[in-house]
Amino acid sequence: MSTTTDIGMGGSTGREKTYKKTTSSALKGAIQLGIGYTVGNLTSKPDRDVLMQDFYVVESVFLPSEGSNLTPAHHYPDFRFKTYAPLAFRYFRDLFGIKPDDYLYSLVNEPLIELTNPGASGSLFYLTSDDEFIIKTVQHKEAKFLQRLLPGYYMNLNQNPRTLLPKFYGLYCIQSGGINIRLVVMNNVLPRSVKMHYKYDLKGSTYKRRASRKEREKSCPTYKDLDFQDMHEDGLYFDMETYNNLMKTLQRDCRVLESFKIMDYSLLLGVHVLDHHHRDSSEPGQAGGDGRRPQGQRVLYSTAMESIQGDGKAAEVLSTDDTMGGIPAKTHKEEKLLIFLGIIDILQSYRFIKKLEHSWKALVYDGDTVSVHRPGFYASRFLKFMSTRVFRKNQPLRFSPSKRTRTSIPALKFSSQEILSSQTDERSEEDTLGGARSLASLDGQAVFGSYRRPDLVPATPSFYDCSSMGTISTSSIFVNVDNQTDEREDVGSSSTFTLEDSAICLTSEQSTMDVDIDRDDGSVLDVYL
Repeated sequence: MSTTTDIGMGGSTGREKTYKKTTSSALKGAIQLGIGYTVGNLTSKPDRDVLMQDFYVVESVFLPSEGSNLTPAHHYPDFRFKTYAPLAFRYFRDLFGIKPDDYLYSLVNEPLIELTNPGASGSLFYLTSDDEFIIKTVQHKEAKFLQRLLPGYYMNLNQNPRTLLPKFYGLYCIQSGGINIRLVVMNNVLPRSVKMHYKYDLKGSTYKRRASRKEREKSCPTYKDLDFQDMHEDGLYFDMETYNNLMKTLQRDCRVLESFKIMDYSLLLGVHVLDHHHRDSSEPGQAGGDGRRPQGQRVLYSTAMESIQGDGKAAEVLSTDDTMGGIPAKTHKEEKLLIFLGIIDILQSYRFIKKLEHSWKALVYDGDTVSVHRPGFYASRFLKFMSTRVFRKNQPLRFSPSKRTRTSIPALKFSSQEILSSQTDERSEEDTLGGARSLASLDGQAVFGSYRRPDLVPATPSFYDCSSMGTISTSSIFVNVDNQTDEREDVGSSSTFTLEDSAICLTSEQSTMDVDIDRDDGSVLDVYL
């Protein structure tokens, strides 16, 4: 759509982009004239609730170069400026706290900044000087789809203004010389005031998802999915709460896109390395032509951090520091980062042409790896890629237990079973003695003996014989303090401790198990390893 032509300007030759045979300078002038007139005229209309028919209203005004009673004169070709759903978009701007004067000041007062296009759509991008808004040229089918999307988009924003979806503030059309140029005004995801050391366009697919050689040669290239896996193999790490809020926001937004049958969208991800911040802050040109640092974005819910925060948090809590609305993150090497992100290119519906494209690519390549896919599968693949490859949560520090740690009954049973399985041969040898041994006392002295062979002298077992001394089962450990009953008369203890099915050994020199009974209340049995 856009081309670059050589034009003479004051004896010098410069290169200027054209879009549909319209120079970029003429397009920027027409945009500012048209928006200035329509938004100023809209302020005279009273505020009221948005009705269903308001989404389909189109207002048109003709702006001749010599001017008229209603429009100012200009040095551009005559053109007609159309505004789609003006009342509905005014409501959207009010929802995000954008006043008409601020909207006009951002778009009209200062010259627009033309951006290079990292994608393959051929669209032109213009950025306002205060970093607030992006103006993008869209195709006819995308503008029509946005018109049909507006009622559902209105409902979604009412329910949840905190979203990573694009925030549309206006839809316009410029008609000149039989050519229609359609424009959409959106929020700016990547502020110029923060240097982006890495930029990624992520879809969750792998087929042809690597930046071209021409793209890599740019000063600030936009990489893709396979490039991200090569450059950030371990992903980006967030704290637990931030990760949960981020993934919850992505899941909610993908559910909305799937309900509208939208696919082929991307996550635009900007990474700022904080370790390079002081070095980059001294370099001019990043914050504008005069080198001054612009102030933070003023539009509500416009930053990445505001878009994922829960309703219970105040937006000012994390916007007062020097993060400029970015989300704090780290690499696996503990390198501190700021993340800026947003979902872009949502004006692609899964219609006949896209279905045909998917069917053709699925015949030649793996159908699950291509970008174009049915909305349900696309959303699932997108979320899986983001939650497993791109975003990860920091694992909390594990507690290191001491040598004498109170253990639970399941852990005790697992330990006994492990020793039992490894000492089966010794058990068979011990069984030949003709009697089983049991624990006779819990008063701190372990007395082992045979109650079936009184002629045998009690002996201290060795470590290798301990597996056959007695068995402990979780189902047979009980304490009877209230009744204080005992099955044997020769055991003077206030508790009964039955041993079955265990291989934990107790010796007089080397104790691997301590059993303490709280005799004050008679109700606590503590087992220590």
